[in-house]
Amino acid sequence: MIALIDYGAGNTASVANVLVELNCEFKITNSESDICQSDKIIFPGVGEASFAMRRLHMSNLINLLRIVKKPLLGICLGMQLLSQKSKEGNVCGIGIFPYETEKFDESNIKVPHMGWNQIKLVKSSKLFEGIKENEYFYFAHSYFVPVNEHTTAVSSYDVEFCAAMENENIYGVQFHPEKSGHAGIQLIKNFIEKC
Repeated sequence: MIALIDYGAGNTASVANVLVELNCEFKITNSESDICQSDKIIFPGVGEASFAMRRLHMSNLINLLRIVKKPLLGICLGMQLLSQKSKEGNVCGIGIFPYETEKFDESNIKVPHMGWNQIKLVKSSKLFEGIKENEYFYFAHSYFVPVNEHTTAVSSYDVEFCAAMENENIYGVQFHPEKSGHAGIQLIKNFIEKC
């Protein structure tokens, strides 16, 4: 069973639709008990970092997410919140990855970065098995995680940024696989079946 974390993120229903399409058993939940009984966790995200962290605190999920050993997939804001800190609202994140999210420079480009963009794999990853090189995925974000030692894929929007990262069984993607057509569905399927 997949625990789809419910903390008010805007894309939860879209992720749930993909899980239904994949015939996957899941539960939308903010219950520690459900998360502990699940096999894997999907941590969605659309919204603002400080609001999201407040909601996670109210549900007493921060410490659980820090220590959980189950495979976890963070999507968009869900990936950013796995970092140490976000410049969005100047808020501390969950701290699984020791990085700080940055904001795109609005003086150079239109922010948010919205639409389809190519990614380039820089390390092999189970998440991207069966997905062609330089595939396009759908992005919608104003903040990004800089390229780092855990980066598995990069994309570029004025600057090169981390499009996907992982450490052991914790995965994050900056793009929205649930809105990225066949490639995005394949990525979620890979997380469910291979990670």
